[in-house]
Amino acid sequence: MEASNESPLRGRGAQSAAVPTRFGLATREADGDWRDHMEALDGPPVKLRTHVTEEHPRTILSFNQSPDIFFDRSINAYRGCEHGCVYCFARPTHAYHDLSPGLDFETRLFAKPNAAELLRATLAKSKYRPRPIAMGTNTDPYQPIERDYRITRQVLEVCLDARHPVTITTKSDRVLDDLDILSEMAERRLVAVAISVTSLDAKLSGKLEPRAASPAKRLSALHKLAEAGVPTHCSVAPVIPSITDEFMEEIVQRAAAIGVDSVGWIPLRLPHEVAPLFREWLSVHYPERGDKVMGIVRSIRNGKDNDPNFFSRLKPTGVWADLFRARFRVACKRAGLGKAKFELDCTQFRPPAVGGQLRLL
Repeated sequence: MEASNESPLRGRGAQSAAVPTRFGLATREADGDWRDHMEALDGPPVKLRTHVTEEHPRTILSFNQSPDIFFDRSINAYRGCEHGCVYCFARPTHAYHDLSPGLDFETRLFAKPNAAELLRATLAKSKYRPRPIAMGTNTDPYQPIERDYRITRQVLEVCLDARHPVTITTKSDRVLDDLDILSEMAERRLVAVAISVTSLDAKLSGKLEPRAASPAKRLSALHKLAEAGVPTHCSVAPVIPSITDEFMEEIVQRAAAIGVDSVGWIPLRLPHEVAPLFREWLSVHYPERGDKVMGIVRSIRNGKDNDPNFFSRLKPTGVWADLFRARFRVACKRAGLGKAKFELDCTQFRPPAVGGQLRLL
C-alpha cells in the first residue's frame, strides 16, 4: 500500500468525504445551489466543525429480523457519530441521505429530541409486547452531543418508568452521567451495559477513534458500573489484524481485574464505503503495513474486504481467524472470564401513562 502524500486530518477519523457511488451521488449534476460553488467562492473550510440538525421522526423503535444478532428492536437517538471511528460499520447509512459516509458521518449529525415522547406512545399501545431494547447498535448513544441533548437519558427515564429492559453499547465514559438511573434499573434486572475497548494505546485510539473516550476512561467506566451493580460486558471490538490484536490478552486481563461480568471480541467489518475509507486511513497512518492488514482481513473474509452474509459476517474463517479465536479463548481461561448471558426481566413491564394520565396501578 502506497503512502499518502496528505498529512493526517487531525481530530477526525475519516480522511476524506468518500462520496458514495451506490446511489449516484458521485455523478450528481450541479443544480445551481450555492453549495455547488461554495468552495470555489470561499475557499476550502479552515476547520471542520460539527453541525447538528434536529429531526422529528414519526417512530423511534426500529425492528429487525436478523437471525444472527441478540436483539429484535433498537433505538438510535442520533444519526451520524462524532466519535469518528474510522472502521464504523454504520457509516454507509449516511449515504441514504445523500451525505458522505466519510467526513459527513462524523460532522453532520442528526438528533431526535422527541425520541422519549415517541417511545412512550409506542410502549403504551395495547398490542405492544416487551423485549429488550438495544441502544448503541448503529451510532453511539453517549457521543459528545448527548451532553447537551440528553436524549438517551430521557429514553432511559421512560424505560425505567415502564419497567422495560434495555441493553447499551458505547465507547464513552459519559454513560456514568446516568449511573443513578442505570443502578436502579440494574436492581430490577432491566439493564446491561457493554463498553467497547479497542486498544490500550491512547495515541492509537486517538487515530482510530479520535473523539471517543480514551481506553483508560472506558475501563474506569466499566469498573464504576460494575461497582454499582450494573451488569457489564467488555467488547474487544473491532479486532484489527496487525493494528489492535496485540492488546487482546491484556484487555481481557484488565476487564477481569475490575470486575467486569463478561468479555467478547468482534472482528473488523468493512461494508460498502467503509473499506475504501479504512484503506485510506491505513495509507495515512500505517502505510508500511497496510497491505499486510488488508491481506489478513481478506483471508478471514473469504478473499473479500467484507462478508455481509448472516452468521458468517460475525464469525470469520481461516487460519488467522482460528488464531485470534484461540488466543481469546486462552486469555479468557487465564482471566476466569467467559461470555455471560444477561437475563433481563420483561415480566415487570407496565405500559406508561400518556397524555398526562395517572397510573391506575
